[in-house]
Amino acid sequence: MKKKKSIKRRKFINDVTSTAAVFTIVPRNVLGKGYVPPSDKVLVANIGCGTQGIYEMPRMLENEDIQVVAVCDVNRYTTDYKDWSTLRVKNTIRKTLGDDSWGKFIKGIPGGREVGLDFVNRFYAKDKASGTYKGCTAYEDYRKLLEEEPDIDVVKIMTPDHTHGCIAMDAMKKGIHVITHKPISNRLEEGMKVINAAREYDVRTHLLAYDDKPNYRLIKSWIEAGVIGNLKEIHNWSVRPVWPQYPKAFEEEMPIPYGFNWKLWLGPEKDRPYHLNYTHNVFRGWYDFGGGSIADMGHYSLFPLFRELGINKAPKNVKAYGSGTRSTNNQVCVPVFNNAAFPYTCMIKFQFDAQESLPAFDLYWYDGGMKPFPPEELLEAGEDFAAEGMLFAGDDGKILAGFQGENPRILPQSKMDAYTGDKSPSAEQPERRSNVWIRAIRSGEESPGSFRYAGPVTEMINLGAVALRSKKYLEYDANTQKVTNVKSANRYLKRDYREGWEM
Repeated sequence: MKKKKSIKRRKFINDVTSTAAVFTIVPRNVLGKGYVPPSDKVLVANIGCGTQGIYEMPRMLENEDIQVVAVCDVNRYTTDYKDWSTLRVKNTIRKTLGDDSWGKFIKGIPGGREVGLDFVNRFYAKDKASGTYKGCTAYEDYRKLLEEEPDIDVVKIMTPDHTHGCIAMDAMKKGIHVITHKPISNRLEEGMKVINAAREYDVRTHLLAYDDKPNYRLIKSWIEAGVIGNLKEIHNWSVRPVWPQYPKAFEEEMPIPYGFNWKLWLGPEKDRPYHLNYTHNVFRGWYDFGGGSIADMGHYSLFPLFRELGINKAPKNVKAYGSGTRSTNNQVCVPVFNNAAFPYTCMIKFQFDAQESLPAFDLYWYDGGMKPFPPEELLEAGEDFAAEGMLFAGDDGKILAGFQGENPRILPQSKMDAYTGDKSPSAEQPERRSNVWIRAIRSGEESPGSFRYAGPVTEMINLGAVALRSKKYLEYDANTQKVTNVKSANRYLKRDYREGWEM
């Protein structure tokens, strides 16, 4: 790991019109409560300025322990982004800047590195006497950023799934800490290489899907108290995908937008003609570029659950079913073979051996509106499952909760009424998310969301995609990281790298 410079050039960058007095380090007690001198700030490069990258930016900008010194995106600036709302990006920036007029003449949904750069500089300018700030730098290529910004402490990766692994790996090789949106990679082999690299280069890492969840601690206490007997099954269901899914790859080619570097966006993936509907937030539905609904949402529900329950072994086998589509050929209805995109809906069953504190159990994932049938305990009460949720089934009872363990309750209700232990989670407030990884970077200790703890969930989620593509029951050996009973399925565990991007 490279040694950091004792004085970082960006620690004291200020507006060029400011006076030389800004270069003086003033004692914290003189400057007031909450002030963090520039020399103590964690320097962050934000890689990915699409809708989610912009949406999460305020958490860093408003944190006085952080200084965003660089942004990066292969897209210079466009307004053709897709999002959950036409105003989410604009309103995020407006609220954070305290400027309701920001972007009032922009038609569509904006994004790209120029939006990210403007957002960062305008935010920090609010505290400058000059009213201006030019301390953030924008890059098209993350590799150039890593070369020209040697003083950054950490990169935050907010790019499409297929580029997470290569960015993380290149940053860690330079001794830079890594924070990434889920998943670590949308390929099992690559994800495990990145996890191993975090150990090899001894950098601090954090998977942003981690969050401390008091509800999970309560559920764990109920399971340990035996209120449902021996745990047999965990069910988790999501309404995702909320983005469009396509039955096959696009044959037509669209003009590449001005300022958009299509080759850089592809990164390690093989060449193909540009199409808008590969990019922006719809990338999640493609096997090459995304990880499907289970990677998009399953990390939020299952990674913290794995950490809390001590699930540290990957599943031993997996079976998946996905919906299909049909078309017509010469007036004959025929199935559409789809090896390009995740299905509209799917059900996946993972079987786990016994863990240190859990018996062997099965984990079921459902998405696209699919969910388990309600048990008798709910039917007798005239209830049904909500659109999203989580169920823990034992041989003597069940625990029903929201998608990420919210509002848990024991079923049947008579058991909940009779239980004499804690019935609600502690009132403790989870720590601010960014403070978790900031503390890890400063202390040198592992974050609870460290890559080092994300192996089993990374293997599980990527195995789900492999099972959907192979359409076979798969047996998996975590020691060799191979499917043992269907050899042909192993090709889906790894990426066919474009030349120059090999890991």
